[in-house]
Amino acid sequence: MKQLPIVALIGQTNAGKSSILNRMAHKNIAIVAREEGTTRDNVVARIDDRFILVDTAGLKDPSDDFEASIQEQIQDAIDMADVVLVTLDSTKYFNHRDAKIAKDALRSKKKVFLVLNKCDLAESLPLTEFRALGIAPEDTFYVSATTGAGIKQLLDVLPEKKQLEKTENNLKIALIGRPNVGKSSLFNSLAKKQQAIVSSRQGTTRDINRVQIKYKGQEIEILDTAGLRKPGKREVGIEKFSVIRTLAAIEEADICAILVDATEPHSKLDQALAGQIVEAGKGIIMVVTKADTLENAEPTNYFGEENVGNRTAADFLIDSLEKDYDFIPYAPVLLTSSKTGLNVTQLFELALEIEQNRHLEIKTSDLNRILNEAIISHAPAGLKNTHTKPKYIVQTDTCPPWFVVHGHDLGLLHWSWKRYLERKIREKYPFMGTPIMFSYRSDKKD
Repeated sequence: MKQLPIVALIGQTNAGKSSILNRMAHKNIAIVAREEGTTRDNVVARIDDRFILVDTAGLKDPSDDFEASIQEQIQDAIDMADVVLVTLDSTKYFNHRDAKIAKDALRSKKKVFLVLNKCDLAESLPLTEFRALGIAPEDTFYVSATTGAGIKQLLDVLPEKKQLEKTENNLKIALIGRPNVGKSSLFNSLAKKQQAIVSSRQGTTRDINRVQIKYKGQEIEILDTAGLRKPGKREVGIEKFSVIRTLAAIEEADICAILVDATEPHSKLDQALAGQIVEAGKGIIMVVTKADTLENAEPTNYFGEENVGNRTAADFLIDSLEKDYDFIPYAPVLLTSSKTGLNVTQLFELALEIEQNRHLEIKTSDLNRILNEAIISHAPAGLKNTHTKPKYIVQTDTCPPWFVVHGHDLGLLHWSWKRYLERKIREKYPFMGTPIMFSYRSDKKD
């Protein structure tokens, strides 16, 4: 099982953290502006499938509760990260706040690098001015997010994804979702539903609550990311949501249950979380919490539909989720209620089936039969004076299943044909609950 290390960019406002993230990711993800304090949330990017880069909000005086929460996010970043990048503006002398950030990072015993941004400017200060921060000169990098200077050298020392030893016969299920969506209630219901509790422990290095149970002979560890904020700070909204802990749970898990509140089912954040799960190659289940609230709900009033016939509010909710999450049509939808116990145990059943799908291996001959049928039914189109031609396909990995297509000029394949090939494979092998990955390799340089 592979896990991507987490690298955290921390530092005061206007040091250029967001610009560095954008430069490393080769695209504009974070909002960048000259006004201090623009980045108010953690922003995340996967860097070349090597590590997860997290840009935290800048540290400011805790003059109100919001600024205090920003400091908590920075401390979260240090606690969750495998590597910490203390980021400063190289044109300014460091102050007591910079010193505190560096001290907290070094105290964590994590690998710490000092990143001095804006080295392209003439006002950039010499390294001797930053020695008092306590970070070794060999761990210090001058970079420019604007020109890209020094970025490659920094990337070269950052970690690769790591191979983890997976506990034999141990299936990990992470409960993923926004604050107040019902993660803790479902966590407790799942733990209490089974009598054979192996162990229960809290306060691990990544602050993820866990319980181990045994279901039908399968040892299952449930990871709960609830309790991420103090009760007074757990407001609905991305600004109060700990992205880092959630990412840690996603990376550690085999299967993720994305929890959707039946009373508030339409959330862009939920969709973004589902996208993170798919990108990580994990199994996925759509779990609707608080489904008991749908029993007496009027379908017309609840969703604004007309001519509902015999359809219930639950039916319309599932329809709306299928539209919102059309990028994961293979994810099963499970209506649950921790209050009544509805379908709580069914989560285990789905997880066991998805885990089998994640380990499924398809014969090369069967795969190539599907590829040939796809080409005959709908040949891929090339550009003018070019001819893209898939030749053969092999499966190279599981968890998630990974397929490599070899051929001629495959860089010209349209995304719609790639999606078409995935549909053809899923027609024969549904792979319920798991993404399947593809690589395309040409027999000559595209």
